[in-house]
Amino acid sequence: MPAHIFQPCIPTRGISVPAGKDWLHEIKHDGYRMMVIRERDRVRLKTKGGSDWTKRFPWIVETARKIRQSHFVIDGEAVVLGVDGISDFDGLHSRQHDHEVQLYAFDILAGDGDDHRKLPLSMRKANLARLLRGHSEGIFVAPFEQGDIGPQLFEAACRMGLEGLVSKHRERAYLAGRCTHWVKVKNSKHPAYRRVQDQF
Repeated sequence: MPAHIFQPCIPTRGISVPAGKDWLHEIKHDGYRMMVIRERDRVRLKTKGGSDWTKRFPWIVETARKIRQSHFVIDGEAVVLGVDGISDFDGLHSRQHDHEVQLYAFDILAGDGDDHRKLPLSMRKANLARLLRGHSEGIFVAPFEQGDIGPQLFEAACRMGLEGLVSKHRERAYLAGRCTHWVKVKNSKHPAYRRVQDQF
């Protein structure tokens, strides 16, 4: 699985959260977008910009090696969690907590030699849950909600001081580059709203 063939799906910025039964809604955690690529005993961490950060986040690498499957590609967000369970970007960016960085995994692009990108998101989510069953630290499945609850969930995320929400259509395939069936709505009061972070 050459790393260069796996390019991230990039959400479109939205001003309102999509409503409807076919949308899945995930909290947008304030971290670094990361792909975890495992080929037998070799694990690589690849940023959205293509940089190799394998040596930077050892907990994610160690967890990936413990997963039963030996070939997979996971998409997620590398974060440092504060005592309140909320991602701490300043702590992450400081490089003082690299050994504490974990991954909120929200998608799987490949597993056991099969390319999952053409599968609908709902099926990829199920495959990801099976892959990570029993793993609650290091790499864990990002929670999500489905349906018309999206706008209310966004309001709750803003009240909690979170970055925002990413909504994804459950029936769509995984596409590289900017796509319209992933919609990111940001909390305008969160520091990330003013921070240029998309280069990572």
